[in-house]
Amino acid sequence: MENQDSIFEKIQEILGNFSGNFSILEHQVDVRVQMDYFDFSRNLKRDFDPELILKQEDNLYNPEITVESKKELLVSLASIDKPEAYRIIERYVQKAPDELKDWAILSLQESRLFLESKLLDENQVYISTGLGGLRGKLRYFIALFPETRSEFSEIQRNLIKSEFSFIFPKYDAEIEAVEFFTNYATIVALIPLSIPVLDPIKSVIGECNDLGHFIKKGFLITNVKILSAIEIENLLNNVPPEDLFLKE
Repeated sequence: MENQDSIFEKIQEILGNFSGNFSILEHQVDVRVQMDYFDFSRNLKRDFDPELILKQEDNLYNPEITVESKKELLVSLASIDKPEAYRIIERYVQKAPDELKDWAILSLQESRLFLESKLLDENQVYISTGLGGLRGKLRYFIALFPETRSEFSEIQRNLIKSEFSFIFPKYDAEIEAVEFFTNYATIVALIPLSIPVLDPIKSVIGECNDLGHFIKKGFLITNVKILSAIEIENLLNNVPPEDLFLKE
């Protein structure tokens, strides 16, 4: 994370002179589910009759059809370059049970990108993380820690919230939630692909510390999942600080 290039620049570097569009998965979908979906999609045999698949919408709602069969049907629908396939998945997403909700969301995203690539005759890049994103921004979970390992005071909490609210919009970043716990604070934020992701966070810490030096320069940041209190505490208790925290 010490490299301060933006994610957009990194993608451009990997893909070369890519001139297509970027699409971000907006929903929060467990990374393990995403990997299972993409593996399933990659290994699926494509020698099926599209018209026959389009006639099987009722099977998605049939309780006698297995979850695995429904997963295969959703992935098959996502690979059909017809708007009807997209509409079938779109309708199902609204009613999908918990065990298939994320799978349906991923198939809807794949179907949309497939249709856009074909209709626009333009390459598409699909960016997906566990926490998703919105409006060209990725969602991140951030944890800040007090310098003394004690609880942030009321004044310090107000200052942290104030600086996030003031500084993040300067980077076109958005704050979705700020919470305080016994020995850390958590923030959920949307940060644009086009900026170095650590910059707005370091700026907030710097501004706060100019008024009292009460936040560690190191912090946790991930776009994989919202860490639970137990997970954060386990990290704090079991991982050396030099391995846990991002540094200047």
